[in-house]
This record gives sequence, structure tokens and C-alpha cells, in this order.
Amino acid sequence: MIEILQQVLNGLAIGSVYVMIALGLTVVFGILGIAHFAHGSVSMSGGYLTFFFGGALGIGFFPAMALAMVAGAVIGLLIERLAYRPVRDAPHINAFIIALGLTMMVEGLNLLSFGADQVVIQTPYKDVYNIGGVAVAELRLAVILTAITLVGVVAVLISRTKTGKAIRAVAQNRPAAVLMGANVNRVSAIVFAVSSALGASAGALVGALLAISPGVGEGFAVKGFAVLILGGLGSIPGAIVGGLVLGISESLAAGFISSAYKDVIAFLVMIVVLLFRPEGLLGKR
Repeated sequence: MIEILQQVLNGLAIGSVYVMIALGLTVVFGILGIAHFAHGSVSMSGGYLTFFFGGALGIGFFPAMALAMVAGAVIGLLIERLAYRPVRDAPHINAFIIALGLTMMVEGLNLLSFGADQVVIQTPYKDVYNIGGVAVAELRLAVILTAITLVGVVAVLISRTKTGKAIRAVAQNRPAAVLMGANVNRVSAIVFAVSSALGASAGALVGALLAISPGVGEGFAVKGFAVLILGGLGSIPGAIVGGLVLGISESLAAGFISSAYKDVIAFLVMIVVLLFRPEGLLGKR
């Protein structure tokens, strides 16, 4: 039982990272209908920027992550305006091809700017507590609490603000929202800024919890879309539940079977869910 609790705790930490990545993908796909495959690469840029700001400015982990999130939001605005907005009303294949091109472009920029070596972001959270035989790392707790905080901020933005109402209106019925005075261009820009900021936070957490290097972002993008499918396309609660389920599944598979099979087991869970509930855990029929 202690080993199970240990693996569940570990899974909650990595699952929190998946939630951040999937949440950014969900707001873009659910509101604008764009499969933003470059999101994983943008997330890893956030990790690199956190590492850079921390070293160059001599500031702590969370201030550096906050700056990286601001930079990520600016990157999101540029991507939306220059890459996706011109093809918003074009066939979906256009946005798909652009997303693949953006992935290679961002990965190349990361490689040129920061090199090919792995980067681990240093944090002051190095203590490990023993609670009932379960090793609770301070860093994992920080990751989980950070994810909870950011999810709460996004929930308040979507549900309690005028901007959030406009976002929900565009997601439900774009033509009607336009007729009611919603500025679709502004909504699209805000959605990409929020999505990329969340992605940057995920990259920072990955860099602190594991490590980042060129190419890692593509794998996390795949995991993010797996979470979307598992939780339900366009569902924010589904992204949260799906991310935690995927993270815990991977951790249990790594702990009790083999770390070599953790990805296989995780995607097997996703396939089983889709066989019996094709719309995902919390998606609508």
C-alpha cells in the first residue's frame, strides 16, 4: 500500500505538468478549433527561458517562471497573429501544416539559442519529508500546488470575467457572438496568450522536475493531445482529470512493471477509455 501511495504521489506531480500542457491545448482547440501541435515546443521554450532568466538576472525559480510566462504570452500573440489568424477560415489542413512548421521552427530556435545539452532548472525545494513511510519531495509538492493555483486562475478568468464570457460565447457560437459584439480577433489573441503562458509554466515545471532538451517538446505535445482525447476534447475539467489519470497511470506502470512500458500502459488506458466512452471521460456526446 505504501508503494502504491508513493507512485500515486509521483504520478500527481507529473500529471500536474500534463494538466498545464493539456489546459493550454484545450482552450485553443475548444474555443478556436485549432490543433496547435507546436504547443509542446512553445512549452519547452518556457523552460529554457526560466533557466535563462534565473541565471542572467539572479532571481528565484518562481519570479523567473513568471517572466517566462509573460514571454510565452507574447510568443502566443505572435503565433496567433502571424501564423494562425490568416488561415482561421481556411480548411483545417492549412493550420495543421502551419503547426508542424512552427514545431520545427521553435525547436530549431531552442537548439540554436540554448544548445543540445539537457537543462535542469535549479530550485530551492530540495527537502524530502517522510509521512507514514511515503517520501514526499518538497519539489513535487511545489509543482502540484503551482498547477492548482494556475488552474484556479484560468477557471476564474473563464467563468467570472467579461473576457471569459466573450471567450465562452465564441466557443459556443462564433457567428452569434460576433452579432452580439464580441471581437473574435481579440478573443483569439487572448486565448493564444493564455495558452502559451500555461505552456511556458509547464516547461518550467518540467525543467525543475525532470530536465528539458531539444525534441522533448514534441513528446509532451503528444501527451497533451492524449490527455485531451482522454478527458474529452474542449473540456477544461476533462483536461484536468485526464492529465492526472495519465500521470498516475504512467507512474504506477513505471513502479510495478517497468519504466520502459510506462508510455505503453498510459496510452492503453486511453484506448480502453475511448472504446467504452468515445467522447472521453468528461466530454459531451
